[in-house]
Amino acid sequence: MRRVFVAGGAGFIGSNFIRHLLRERPDVEVVNFDALTYAGNLDNLRDVAGDARYRFARGSVADRAAVLGAMRGCDAAINFAAESHVDRSIEDAADFIDTNVRGAHNVLAVARDLGVGRVLHVSTDEVYGPATREQPRREGDAFRPRSPYAASKAAGDLMCAAFSETYGTPVIVARPANNVGPYQHPEKAVPLFVTNALDGEPLPVYGEGLQERDRLHVEDCVRALLLLLERGEPGEAYNIQADNHQPNIDVARAILDLLDKPYGLIRFVDDRAGHDPCYWMDATKVRALGWAPSYDFARAIEATVRWYADNRWWWERIKAGEYRAYYERQYGARLAGGRRYED
Repeated sequence: MRRVFVAGGAGFIGSNFIRHLLRERPDVEVVNFDALTYAGNLDNLRDVAGDARYRFARGSVADRAAVLGAMRGCDAAINFAAESHVDRSIEDAADFIDTNVRGAHNVLAVARDLGVGRVLHVSTDEVYGPATREQPRREGDAFRPRSPYAASKAAGDLMCAAFSETYGTPVIVARPANNVGPYQHPEKAVPLFVTNALDGEPLPVYGEGLQERDRLHVEDCVRALLLLLERGEPGEAYNIQADNHQPNIDVARAILDLLDKPYGLIRFVDDRAGHDPCYWMDATKVRALGWAPSYDFARAIEATVRWYADNRWWWERIKAGEYRAYYERQYGARLAGGRRYED
């Protein structure tokens, strides 16, 4: 690879990937293409902004002409660009269709037309729907998405399969579990819990907090993604999972323990519609390429909590903006009727 097009590189996983790529591949140039919507933030990459190998181009993946202009001259592409918050998709899914479906199509079509040699599409474990340890999802399993977000990502995956079969586009699909780590927008559960706890505000836990998620540290995820970009088999999909599954209530308690905050900050609130109880995948294929996670659950959460505690400058500005209106819509009534944690 000489030059890599990164769609959505100002977001959480995308910015961590760019930093990892520049560090691990000193001969590679990066074009960061991002629309800078509410979750895109160039502060995520201010430490590499002056690197001569890095260039930022503002634009939306829903704009095919803009994608073409930014991808020209690149010999590899990776698509992180996505609307990714399930709660927002329940509120209104229109932007999810534009970015996750039309945007995926545009990235694939431009890569095909330009003859880009490697394309990696970043999807999610949520396309499979609920799964358990006893019956983990494998890459060839049927999709059963249960939220508008998951349905839009499943559509993007199917578009990748169609481009691979119809045009021979050399596209690989990655399906990571729930990431945690630096620069994740505080609308997501772990940074929401951490930043609220740091400010002494309630932690809104859906239902009884029994929904399980695998907490994959973003550093482990981006290592897997670079491996797949370079060595994944075109036309194939790969699950990425760390086996760090914990119920949300245990995650909340672990965060409060690390910050020496009382469990009384936990508020059990009305669950969201269609909330999947658990995701579980078989990650044999990516492990066969030599990848393995380096963060267990305790280390992943501790490192994440420490980063947010040390970087108030980053998240306080976010939580002071549009986020406040969203937070009130999403949690205001729920918190008002919420139930306090009792030992």
